[in-house]
Parts: sequence; structure tokens; C-alpha cells
Amino acid sequence: MSRVTDSAVSLPSPSVPGVPSFAELLGIEELDENLFRGCCHAGAPLRAFGGQVAAQALTAAGRTVESARAVHSLHGYFLRPGDPRRPIVYQVDRARDGASYATRRVTAVQRGEVIFTMSASFKRPESSGDRQRTMPPVPGPEELPDPYRAWQRDAPEEYERSAIFRALEMRFVPADAPGLPPELPGVPQQFVWLRTAAPLPGDDPLLQVCALTYLSDLTLASTTALHLQPHRVHRVAEPRVALASLDHAMWFHRPFRADEWLLFAQRSPSASDGRGLAMGEFYDRDGVLVASAVQETLLRELRPKAPNSP
Repeated sequence: MSRVTDSAVSLPSPSVPGVPSFAELLGIEELDENLFRGCCHAGAPLRAFGGQVAAQALTAAGRTVESARAVHSLHGYFLRPGDPRRPIVYQVDRARDGASYATRRVTAVQRGEVIFTMSASFKRPESSGDRQRTMPPVPGPEELPDPYRAWQRDAPEEYERSAIFRALEMRFVPADAPGLPPELPGVPQQFVWLRTAAPLPGDDPLLQVCALTYLSDLTLASTTALHLQPHRVHRVAEPRVALASLDHAMWFHRPFRADEWLLFAQRSPSASDGRGLAMGEFYDRDGVLVASAVQETLLRELRPKAPNSP
């Protein structure tokens, strides 16, 4: 398991001199052929943020593939909590290089133990027919309030500790907004606009994909618990559940930029056996379906504190 997902994320503000930019959060150091090293910030106290671990693992895999092949899918498993105080080593296995497709397996190691594994597939572009699901006609991000202002007002100390959110922008679509599809019984849903707060440098498709991998882990797990509590930026009360990512899968359908607004349409069709399942699609401003994501989470209700407990 990676970390408690619906919690504060601690990182210095990127607006402060000397603090890494969003692109630098995904950066890794090449130690040797097929061997890389990176550092990840916390997603919960003493637990590395799983979205950053997955993004860095994908970056490592992409470094070993020719640029003519773009990543089209990834499947990862969180095995142990990563320690944000220590570097993570990413070992890449060049499993296959075919005529069209290439496959890489990445193992993330810390203190001699595997904390995360990923398989990623890359392919050469080709011409084919095109179809997709239609994006719901929801309000655009410019029409929606910034949720961080309310968070800063209601919980200023926690907001200051959670400066990572200044590196990205989010806008939650209200449940009663016009254009939202009706919520099916037993299938909670949420719609969130996401993008990096600052433009990403250059025109590197791998950087865009890795940035979206990071962003995809911010709200997907919380969708599995919407029947019990709202997302953290909308919640004032103490959390009622423990959430942690168990696995994460993504498919990249069409080109996009993660520094431009993308609508993340999410729903959770199942919660049972201490696990929740969430699915989501990313659409750009033109309604183009650019990526899909699926995540299973650990989902456990917390026991209420005793009246006299600290």
C-alpha cells in the first residue's frame, strides 16, 4: 500500500526560490544503464506520495525507450509504504522491444525492499478508426470556485502544511451542476478539473503523461469513500475512513497537455471486503477523451474515538 490518500500532502511551495517546480518533482537521476534514483515527498506522515512514485517509475521506463514510441498504458502495484526521507531506486527491465510495441517492467526499491512495481507499454503511432465516449457538458473551470480558499479559511494550519496544492490547480464540479449525468444507485461520482499550476517546459509527451499520472492519484481514491465522506478539501470533520492505494492502472488514448485544464470524470461502482474500486476518464477542453484510470484502494471505516480520548 502506498499511503493514506485523502490526507494532507507536504511539500514546500514552488513559488519559493529554490523549491522544485512541478516538472522537477518528476525528475530522476540516472545512476547506470537501466538504473535510476529519485526522491518523493510525503502523501501522509512518513509515507511517500504514491502518485509521485508511479510518475517517477514511468519516467524511468520512458528513459529506456526510443522517443518514437509513446506510452499507452501502465499497471502498478503499491507493495510497501515509501519513506519520503530516503531516495528510491528504480530498476528497469527491458522486457520486450517488438516491431510496434515495447514493454518495460520497473521495480522501485528502498532499503533493499520492493515498495512498488510497474509494467508499462509503449508503441509506435498508427492510423485507425476513432470513437470515444462523449464528455458530459459540465461547467468549465472558470465558472467554479477555488476550493483551496475555503480550505485555507477553515483549516489554515493544515493548508500551510499542504503546500503541494500550490503546484497544481483543482476545481470541483458541484453535484447539482447542470449537465452532470444522473448518479446511479450505489455508484458515487465526482467531476474535477485538474492541471499543473505552471506551464510544463518543452514539448515532451513523456513529461505530460508522467504529470498526468501524478495528478490522477489526487482524487481517485477519495471517490471510493464518497458514500461515507466528501473529499478532503470539502471536509471539516475528522476523517471517517482509512484510504490507501493498492494498485493503479492508466491508459493514454490521445495527445494532451497536463498544464491545460482536463476534466477528471470519476465514479466508484463497488466497495466491499475493505476495498473500493474507482474508475475515471480525462477529457480536454474540446471534449476529447485523452486518458482513463482505474484504482483499487484499501477502504476501512475508522472506529469513533472514545468521548474522553485525546
